[in-house]
Amino acid sequence: ALDALCIQAEVAVGEGYNILILSDRRIDADFVAIPALLATSAVHHHLIRKGLRTESGLVVETGSALEVHHFATLAGYGAEAVNPYVAFDTIQSMLGVLPEKLSFEEAQKRYIKAVGKGLKKVMSKMGISTYQSYCGAQIFDALGLSTTFVDQYFTGTATTVEGAGLKQISQEAVRWHSDAFGQNTIY
Repeated sequence: ALDALCIQAEVAVGEGYNILILSDRRIDADFVAIPALLATSAVHHHLIRKGLRTESGLVVETGSALEVHHFATLAGYGAEAVNPYVAFDTIQSMLGVLPEKLSFEEAQKRYIKAVGKGLKKVMSKMGISTYQSYCGAQIFDALGLSTTFVDQYFTGTATTVEGAGLKQISQEAVRWHSDAFGQNTIY
């Protein structure tokens, strides 16, 4: 699935698309999502290797981006924009129980502002002053991922503690999916 996604992205850029949207919105009982960070980094690095990365922007539409760390890693591995649709859906569903009466637009605006402030704090600790400088900079170390996996999908990221590879990550994605959709899956 990762290989197919990367080839789709390459073909789309070759056809002139300058914004690529990576989305997990359509997952259901029959379709398992590739983890958003893995999909983002895989496409980002594939396009770099093909000399096409500067030809397009990556927008990530994911239900898994909920807190500042998620946004920071997605941006650090190439996402120019993130649509956290589950966070927005959660905000919508909580409007009636919030201590202050807010419209959805105002609550969403506050969430976006909070995430933005969090990202500024993360970037400033690294000495980075603009989102453009942070995007794709991958100023991280990987812990608990195999060197082979990191070299392929998170190229250039330092890793000193070995661990999971693609097989284990895919098994975890399937396990999460079957828990979320109430299915019994054999691995």
